[in-house]
Amino acid sequence: MKYVPDTSVIIERAISKLIQEHKISGQILISKAVLAELEHQANKGMDTGIIGLEEIQELQRLAKKELITIKIIGERPKIEQIKNASFGEIDSLIRDLAYTESATLITADRIQGESAKALDIEVIFIEKRTQDKLELEKFFDETTMSVHLKEDTYPFAKKGKPGAWKLEKLESQILPQKRIEKIAKEILEKSREDPKAFIEITRPSSTIVQYREYRIVIVKPPVSDGWEITAVRPIVKLDISQYDIPEKIKEKIEQRSSGIIIAGQVGSGKSTFAQALAEEYSKNGRITKTIESPRDLILSPGITQYSKNFGSSEEIHDIIFLSRPDNVIFDEMRDNPDFKLFTDIRLGGSAVIGVLHAATAIDAVQRFISRMDVGVIPSVLDTIIFIENGAINQVLIVKMTVKVPSGMTEADLARPVIEVKDLQTDKLMFEIYSYGEETVVIPIQKSTSSSPTSTLAKKQIEKEFKKYSDNFDVEIISPHKVKIYVPDSERARIIGTKGSNITKIEKELGISIDLETLGNNTREEKKRIGYHVTERGNSIIFKIDSQGKMIDVFIEDDFLFTSTSGKKGEIKINKKSDIGKKIRYALDSNKRIYIKG
Repeated sequence: MKYVPDTSVIIERAISKLIQEHKISGQILISKAVLAELEHQANKGMDTGIIGLEEIQELQRLAKKELITIKIIGERPKIEQIKNASFGEIDSLIRDLAYTESATLITADRIQGESAKALDIEVIFIEKRTQDKLELEKFFDETTMSVHLKEDTYPFAKKGKPGAWKLEKLESQILPQKRIEKIAKEILEKSREDPKAFIEITRPSSTIVQYREYRIVIVKPPVSDGWEITAVRPIVKLDISQYDIPEKIKEKIEQRSSGIIIAGQVGSGKSTFAQALAEEYSKNGRITKTIESPRDLILSPGITQYSKNFGSSEEIHDIIFLSRPDNVIFDEMRDNPDFKLFTDIRLGGSAVIGVLHAATAIDAVQRFISRMDVGVIPSVLDTIIFIENGAINQVLIVKMTVKVPSGMTEADLARPVIEVKDLQTDKLMFEIYSYGEETVVIPIQKSTSSSPTSTLAKKQIEKEFKKYSDNFDVEIISPHKVKIYVPDSERARIIGTKGSNITKIEKELGISIDLETLGNNTREEKKRIGYHVTERGNSIIFKIDSQGKMIDVFIEDDFLFTSTSGKKGEIKINKKSDIGKKIRYALDSNKRIYIKG
């Protein structure tokens, strides 16, 4: 009896088992097309090629034991046929060989089998087998979150729960390379046999497998310095009711049209929360779908899980828009195509929940800033849920408004500003806006030490003024005012015609600039000085001990004005002027007023 095995059954190692179990005997005809395809896969670093070649070597050993005879037959396929193997070119050559030799085709590929039957070729179809436990699974117990295996080191496991785990050594023996390779091969072989397993990504030096509930990453040289296997398993599946979610946050999550980001550090419980959210949406009668890489969320059958590794962003984009789900969970977003897909789906009107790594809640917004126009962000992203130690730590909301940024006072400095507020307290936490040539994220604090000017103005001004002079000095007066000291010979050129240059810089940077003469490239650092304040008629009078001294006046760290003391050390302010009214209000409110000079 003659048999022709195809590539699929060789990779499954099924032929050697059939021979050893005495289910087939006679002559095994191996097409050179099979050898060429396996060689091509092995050269690309694919484990399937190595496994297949090892199976043929095993058949040669069985032939030497006279259990079968083996013959390599046929013509080697052309390079175009090898490259087009996925289009059926190699399968066609194997079927032709079986037909010509009047042999029985053995295959694990259902389409190949049906095509052969159409040509009246006898077929043995190998069904995928139910597998025993992986050796890798033996490293897990009910408290194990992840297992870490690397050649020439001890096996370790993280045990506990997100935010409360410890690293434990699992064995007293160091793992040799051969054992790691054996475990890796077993994972790949059984993943092809198990309908609940997927080889999500395969590259020359790395493979990512979703084997049932285990997410497994296999890495080998030259990408790593040795063979390594990392397996992660979710240890809890929570219901949304098990999270302590305030009513305000519940209402936000339940909105049908929203862009939510679930952010957190590695192992914080982001995916567990996303999983609970997906189940809650599905339970409430919403069509829910996920986009994953790999598909490691454990979800009920009613929720469709799409893999980015098997479909392009364009394909998934079309599927989502044509199937019109109520909610889309994107777990997790890593590169530019992911962020673009999230943006397109969100702007298309679907409620999208994205999952991404971030050290803080605001870092999640930062990752969008470099990838899109800032003005679009509030339309794409309106809520950030930050997860820490398996619980909701903070929720921020994002809104666009037109205002004068905090720390600035002039009305003509108003601009589009993205406000980031704490959902629970409604407290303004951050402002995002264009500042000069940069987009900045400014934390809002009671102290002005972190105001826009004190953190960014000096750097921006120095960059701008280098266009006009190499010899200047910058003094930060207040969050919205600075003094620039320049050589007297360069003042006119820097100011420009009718002050055009200075006006342009002020508008670009959003601050007021006073230009002073630079004396010997140095200036005296101003310090606080004592004063007495009195009222006389229509004037408020500040009296200091120095005559003809230039001083700066501040209210609660906000710069108010600059003036020069008179012969008696007095500075007079009209009560009815804008500055006078501010001083009068500050005095009545017991606000802190101080003078630097």
